[in-house]
Amino acid sequence: MAPSPTIIPIIMAGGAGSRLWPLSRDTMPKQFIELFDDGLSAFQATLRRVVGEGFGRPIVVTNNDFRFIAAEQLSRLGIEAEIVLEPERRDSAAAVAVGAVLAERLGTGGVCLLLASDHVIRDEAGFLDAVRKAATVAATGRIMTLGITPDHASTAYGYIHPGADDLGEGARSIERFVEKPDRATAEGYVAEGYVWNSGNFAFSAEVMLKELEHFTPNVLAAAREAAEKATRDLDFIRLDAAAFSASPTISIDYAVMEKTRLGGVLAAEFGWSDIGSWDSLHAVKDKDANGNRLEGDVVAIDTRNSFVRSEEALTTVLGLDDVVVVTTHDAVLVSSMAAAPKVKTLVAELKKAGRREAGEHMRIHRPWGWYQRIDIGDRFQVKHICVKPGGRLSLQRHHHRAEHWVVVHGTAEVTIDGSTKFYHENEAAYLPIGCIHRLHNPGKIDLKLIEVQVGSYTGEDDIVRIEDVYARS
Repeated sequence: MAPSPTIIPIIMAGGAGSRLWPLSRDTMPKQFIELFDDGLSAFQATLRRVVGEGFGRPIVVTNNDFRFIAAEQLSRLGIEAEIVLEPERRDSAAAVAVGAVLAERLGTGGVCLLLASDHVIRDEAGFLDAVRKAATVAATGRIMTLGITPDHASTAYGYIHPGADDLGEGARSIERFVEKPDRATAEGYVAEGYVWNSGNFAFSAEVMLKELEHFTPNVLAAAREAAEKATRDLDFIRLDAAAFSASPTISIDYAVMEKTRLGGVLAAEFGWSDIGSWDSLHAVKDKDANGNRLEGDVVAIDTRNSFVRSEEALTTVLGLDDVVVVTTHDAVLVSSMAAAPKVKTLVAELKKAGRREAGEHMRIHRPWGWYQRIDIGDRFQVKHICVKPGGRLSLQRHHHRAEHWVVVHGTAEVTIDGSTKFYHENEAAYLPIGCIHRLHNPGKIDLKLIEVQVGSYTGEDDIVRIEDVYARS
């Protein structure tokens, strides 16, 4: 076996994952949520697999709204990466183009490994073996796809028909890509030796850039200009918004892979799932004797082959088979297992109706911690606020509301109009309308407090940031 080249991971982490609603939403999508019992999000698990010997510094391509979430989860692992911020979503071709442009500029050579951040890999050794084989072939000028040997006739994935050419390392050329089939067609594909398209690729930056230039020059031109005009914002690379917006919205499959003659596929088995919907998550999780996966405060009687998860409230299921029930703080999903992949359509309808729950969690994450609404009414709002150790809110003022902060855990350093005072558990600070104020956690444990807002308007846009350590002012 030829020596494997250095591998530069490019991690795509900007998606919304709406088919796992109501757990996954725009403000905290599935790649950043702990879905398994290992204490890691799928994003963290993806990164941890591709660090160490043989791997270069990762490039993480994510959405501006997720920048602090990605940075914090990287920090918890002790992994350093280039975090690239897309101004808006443009599908995978733009992300690939940006990643290849930046990899080229890093000048490290080697092979890029494009990975989705929300997939599950149960056989890490098998995955790494497949990656190194694919990278070895990619170094010869091929754009390699990691294909998954099917264990059933799935209608949820696209398929690849391997070609006749032997590319070495067990890889084959690509005869054709096909879209998600119906059941009968999928059964035929499996019988004929087709593999699932995992959406993970290995390629040299030089080869991918040449193919992008040939097939979709507008995508590459937008990526190059966006990277050329990018700015540094704290630890982030912020792509130029105007340049990036010129890129069409198109997947890398449509843009390059279905057209190139340089494509190759390596069929492998490493316990892969894209956990794209509740039924696929149910399939990869351990289940009880009745085929149920029960998580949280759940009681199920005479129920089989079901997924029931509760984030907070007692959730009970009686006499049902093949269902998904997910209870969160502000929304409940009840679906047949067969209809679970259609949750994305449901979310789209909720967004059309203007429902906040469609895209926004009750718990909103911020670089300093999080807040969660407890109650809201005419001229008031109540929040639970958690500030992590060292966290510091912006120096700010409000034009329409006063605030009361009651400390319930930890120590608060509160600055009001230039005067600073420490508050401890069961102590309260009053912030009148218009005062310039800031909250800081100087301690080594979480600061938790109850905030009561009173005024004619309590919206989040009644915040005038004067100074902010997270560069949001």
